[in-house]
Amino acid sequence: MNRLLTLVFWLLLVSFFAWDWMDSAPVNIRAEPPLIAAGSGVAPSGGHCASTF
Repeated sequence: MNRLLTLVFWLLLVSFFAWDWMDSAPVNIRAEPPLIAAGSGVAPSGGHCASTF
């Protein structure tokens, strides 16, 4: 029973990834900011309970 559940789990997971890969639009890597620029954009607006300003 445990082996069957493991097999079903992996089949569902692989099926989900295959469906997502086939159904999603390709990622345009030229539209993405470079990793070195991560966090250098405009700060998000809105409130947060841990905000210090």
